[in-house]
Amino acid sequence: MKSKLPSTSRSLPIALIRAREGAMAPIRDMLADTGITEQQWRILRVLSEHGALDSSTLADRASLLFPSLTRIATKMRQKGLITQTRDKVDRRRQVIEITAAGQDIIDAHTEQAAQIVVGFRRRMGDENYETLLDLLALLDPGPRD
Repeated sequence: MKSKLPSTSRSLPIALIRAREGAMAPIRDMLADTGITEQQWRILRVLSEHGALDSSTLADRASLLFPSLTRIATKMRQKGLITQTRDKVDRRRQVIEITAAGQDIIDAHTEQAAQIVVGFRRRMGDENYETLLDLLALLDPGPRD
């Protein structure tokens, strides 16, 4: 009986997992000496780019589940990388902001992170790189910005 499923070598979910691992390997190498995780790096990157954000927006933009953000934010606050305060208008909302120490990590690794992107662009070509990002955005369940 012939399977209705595509070969695993042509499976989109499997291909995405493999691609993620290939894309994350140089990021993991870059972060090895920082003492922060990939998820913490994403949080710092988003906060550095967008400024202070409420927890829900930050979780969405950093591609984290809200309960994971809550747990990770506690550790980051303890490390002095972020601050977490109650919104002045809506006391139920938590506002998270990057600290100088958190920004220092971003600043110290900006050049290396940019070189990682240059490597991907060189390997794929600029047009393929941009096309891939556009195609992946079609699978995104919701807006980030």
